[in-house]
Amino acid sequence: MWAELRDLRDGVDLGTPPRDGPDVTLTIDGVSVTVPVGSSVMLAAARAGHAVPKLCASDTLEPFGSCRVCLVEVEGRKGFPASCTTLVEEGMAVRTESEKLAALRRGVMELYLSDFPAEDIPGGWSEFHETLQRLGVTSHPYGTGENHQASPVDESNPYFLFDPAKCIVCSRCVRACEEIQGTFALTIDGRGFESKVAAGQDQPFFDSECVSCGACVQTCPTQALVEKSLFEGEYRHAQSTEA
Repeated sequence: MWAELRDLRDGVDLGTPPRDGPDVTLTIDGVSVTVPVGSSVMLAAARAGHAVPKLCASDTLEPFGSCRVCLVEVEGRKGFPASCTTLVEEGMAVRTESEKLAALRRGVMELYLSDFPAEDIPGGWSEFHETLQRLGVTSHPYGTGENHQASPVDESNPYFLFDPAKCIVCSRCVRACEEIQGTFALTIDGRGFESKVAAGQDQPFFDSECVSCGACVQTCPTQALVEKSLFEGEYRHAQSTEA
């Protein structure tokens, strides 16, 4: 359903915008692929049919490299670079799947789940839920600690709502507001655990400079920003929903 809402071509988001330039040929999991210079490894992997899991990346936005789900291995290099911010090179050999990569990705997703409404995990249709399913993550090993589950839902806008409990602070909404709409109505306020998406001067969305264009809603990977029309009746925060 997420792909349908995004109106993705062939259901595939390339992760980073296509580039123009001379061709570069590399291998992704042994598959040869040719893409323009300046392209990301993530885009090349998608072109090769080996799309890398991601959360902060989208082919409508410039690469950001914050979610750490899209890690890959590059032959001859140490570490596990983010495929969205790593540019292709002639002859590069990339590996997108391995036991180590799978473990790293699962660890990242488990951290996200530790501050995500448990009631909203089953049956979800967002990109976040699709990534959980792809990586086989359904729970996390952490106890109940400080979290954002009591954060109030902002329903001030007549067209969409913002549920901070589902926000992973990936900055896609902020970047869409800036790069697609040019409104600059959203920012990331605070640091560390206190980081949050803020509209205007930390105002309700309807009172801010937001023009209700929907760019932030369309790009949100977790349903934190979501159209009100998708819900019948009153939206209720997952944690406070009565059985």
